[in-house]
Amino acid sequence: MDAFDLPRRLAAEALGTGILVATVVGSGIMAETLTKDVALALLCNTLPTGAILVVLITVLGPISGAHFNPAVTLVFAAKRELAASEATFYVLAQIVGGVAGTVAAHLMFALPLLDFSLKVRTGGPQWLAEAIAAFGLVATILAGIRFQRAAVPWLVGLYITAAYWFTASTSFANPAVTIARSLSDTYAGIAPGGVLAFIGAQLAGTLTGMALGGWFWPAARDA
Repeated sequence: MDAFDLPRRLAAEALGTGILVATVVGSGIMAETLTKDVALALLCNTLPTGAILVVLITVLGPISGAHFNPAVTLVFAAKRELAASEATFYVLAQIVGGVAGTVAAHLMFALPLLDFSLKVRTGGPQWLAEAIAAFGLVATILAGIRFQRAAVPWLVGLYITAAYWFTASTSFANPAVTIARSLSDTYAGIAPGGVLAFIGAQLAGTLTGMALGGWFWPAARDA
């Protein structure tokens, strides 16, 4: 990653987050178009998301680290592997890229460029689900880096694929993606009124995952 200058890394973060959001939103629109079966629609939304994560992390990871997620950027900034100023630019690039991904998905399906979602996602169970989703994602990344760095793209893709199904919120686990999805009144959307609570839950899960990583895996190193 050090071989690439900051503009290239920011472009990779924006591009990766944009493609991720376009996949989430676009596959959700396609799913609703093709089937009225709720379970099948969720599966149609899940598989492309997990698959694109494997691709994006593999091809863009060597450039920027493939965060595509402010929560992940927070982890690496806290570990002092990313300067605070660079982390701020990473987060901005992720948010801008995510919004662009929503616009791209809408353009492909002839929808308004931006359309605030009316899908209400709120309440204690959903907030807990988001905290657990973010916790698991951070723990997966930290453990993968510690034990199987080359497998991280697959670990993250498989984790998100699973978390779509075992969390009540379908695992947003990403503040930038949450913001972008609030701008799409489609299958993958979230009403803007629920965004801040989701992000708060995601950050709580992130901090808990960081705490576990700081304690658990150093102990494993000494085992």
